[in-house]
Amino acid sequence: MSECREGEYNGSPLLGLYRDEKDNFGLLKFGVKKARAILAHVEDIRAFVEKHDKAPARVA
Repeated sequence: MSECREGEYNGSPLLGLYRDEKDNFGLLKFGVKKARAILAHVEDIRAFVEKHDKAPARVA
């Protein structure tokens, strides 16, 4: 199961999305500014996934 891990890059907070606990590289990493943009458009992202993916989008 995928997981989120907080980290730091050049003194700034960073959130990383990883495939599982063994994943050391990560799928995606972003800071606070990009996290705000993602939150502002979460419904658009959900619609995009539902339109182009066979499995329904799930946000916990």
